[in-house]
Amino acid sequence: MSTRRYALDPELLPMADSLPAVMELGNPAVIAAMRSGPALSGTAAPDRSDVRKEDRLIPGRAGDPDIAVRIYRPTAASASPRGCIFEIHGGGFIFGDIAMMDPWCQAACGELGAVVVSVEYRLAPEHPFPAALHDCYAALCWIAANAAVLGIDPARIVIAGQSAGAALAAATSLYARDHGGPAPCFQLLEIPVMDDRLDTPSMRAFTDTPFWNLPNAEWGWKHYLGAAFGGQVSAYAAPARATDLSGLPPAYISTMEFDPLRDEGIMFALGLLQSGVPVELHSFAGTFHGSSVIHTARVSQRASAEVMTVLARALD
Repeated sequence: MSTRRYALDPELLPMADSLPAVMELGNPAVIAAMRSGPALSGTAAPDRSDVRKEDRLIPGRAGDPDIAVRIYRPTAASASPRGCIFEIHGGGFIFGDIAMMDPWCQAACGELGAVVVSVEYRLAPEHPFPAALHDCYAALCWIAANAAVLGIDPARIVIAGQSAGAALAAATSLYARDHGGPAPCFQLLEIPVMDDRLDTPSMRAFTDTPFWNLPNAEWGWKHYLGAAFGGQVSAYAAPARATDLSGLPPAYISTMEFDPLRDEGIMFALGLLQSGVPVELHSFAGTFHGSSVIHTARVSQRASAEVMTVLARALD
């Protein structure tokens, strides 16, 4: 596969050609290898001295297993409750883990002075929908119920996710709205997975783009939805199917130009706006799904800086 037919940002080109495109995600051995291989976020940064981490298990929903979470707290004392970021990692519903987002969570905690809670939800195909949603919702409820212990303000919980993590963040917000759960104050939805129907112009066009493309997306949804794939699908699995987006938290949504998920993210942002929900939408030119892992590119640095600016405002 050559990326040269896409007008990628020149700073992304040298690494883009070496990144995987269409992967054999129907093969359990390939999924296992990706899970045990290097973190998708790249080389882990050293732990920050201004952040302390705690790994613990919290209760799942009734009948579900306990859930692993990692809690990040600033080492500096605070006289008042802090804001909180509830982080949900990506990975196409089939891979990814807490370690993948560890550098990001440490940076958000250290730079923003927020408590960050990252969740290790169950993965498909072993655990199809609604297992991941149930884990994320249980974690959100635990965070809100334990606000005093965590030293956070329960009215300032931001829910954040990237890719499939953004799908779960949006779905968790929908589920919380509809079931009287804790209401996040803001949604950070980066390069979101939103629509299982795989029929937007960008999804149909980008069949060999790096990291994510139509063939990979199809397998991700097949594994996550199981027998429901291609049929009637809940909006709690695919938020693009929601018919009522009113009353949801304000959002920041980012999309990448040469990402098959581009259009579903843009259309979800439009749906929120049309439902009276404040939204910021930024589509980054010359980029592809996951290109922000190329940290040296200026477009990646702009995207990262913008996220921190948005979070600081949301937590204020």
